[in-house]
Amino acid sequence: MTVDTTTDVREYLGVRPGQSYGGTLIEGPFRGHYRETYVFPLPGRSLRCKVHEPRSELFRFDRRCFLSEDRLLLDLSGRVSRIPEIVVLDEHVLLQGFIEGRTLGRGPAGALSAHHAGQLGQLFAELVALDAGSVGGQRVCARADHPADGDTGAFLDGLATFTRDQVHRRHVDRFGSLFHELGVPEGALDGIRRRARLLTDRPFTLIHGDLHRLNLIVDAAGDLWTIDWELSMVGDPLYDLATHLHLMRYSPQEAGRIAGLWAGAVGAVRPECAKGWREDLATLLAYKRVQSVYTDVIRGAIALEQPGAGSAPARLPVTAHRVREVLSRARVPLGLDPVPSLRGVMAAYARWLHGQSAGVTASAS
Repeated sequence: MTVDTTTDVREYLGVRPGQSYGGTLIEGPFRGHYRETYVFPLPGRSLRCKVHEPRSELFRFDRRCFLSEDRLLLDLSGRVSRIPEIVVLDEHVLLQGFIEGRTLGRGPAGALSAHHAGQLGQLFAELVALDAGSVGGQRVCARADHPADGDTGAFLDGLATFTRDQVHRRHVDRFGSLFHELGVPEGALDGIRRRARLLTDRPFTLIHGDLHRLNLIVDAAGDLWTIDWELSMVGDPLYDLATHLHLMRYSPQEAGRIAGLWAGAVGAVRPECAKGWREDLATLLAYKRVQSVYTDVIRGAIALEQPGAGSAPARLPVTAHRVREVLSRARVPLGLDPVPSLRGVMAAYARWLHGQSAGVTASAS
């Protein structure tokens, strides 16, 4: 039997939501942006495992590099500390251990403790020790999307091009009017692509790609674990720092501390990987802020169309507040002057929803 998907894994094990497996009820689904997760005990072991089910109905806002997160984690075992254990049932079936604990997202916000900051620095150091040649796992990205090792400009240009083509242009017929009303200019990523040409070359390394609070787990002993390696890639190591700072929403003082921690940890292992980081960090952060505008504007629109708790008008203020925040953070790279008011964002979404409803009514008549 060949097991290629998470659905196959569940069928192979007889795992069903709401049923008992090994005497314990299967938990889930836990919903993420791209997949649902089911957690269950593994008979004969003091370990709970999890399997993922892709949510194929949703847009993909991020480029994928590795075919299998589980096989990547198996390859990283013993080389990167505090990552999920992979249980090999046979050559086709891998199960990922579930890390018991709480996410940083559920703990106190703000500065990392000295202990957790030190373990985050260890993660950064271990990642830059892994170059493209030392990381196994089948790649799904096209060979044409592999820039030459060290060409950080081409790496960022590739990310910006993906966001432009696969997130914005691919869905412009549906969401273009909303972006226009919010003041997001056409060619918003052109400035980022021009700035990418000025980046300092740095050797490529393994990148986690999604280091935010919900992917950092604190176990019962108080140690920090890193989960959800689905968006890992090989590229500019500074991108991990930029992504982390953008997603964590640190205070300026804490962001500076974590940036210095990254530079020290990386510089101690591969000094060339930290070359030019102070000058280049702003460019990578600008990309992350613009990328978030495209992502959050579309996600907000989709969420308002879905049935859920409360009507769309009742949910609109929460969506508008979040979208206005990402617009404010991207104000400089987008050239937004002024940033739309909260009332203006709400009005833009209300008009967009009305247009969508009118379009459905017209097509049905």
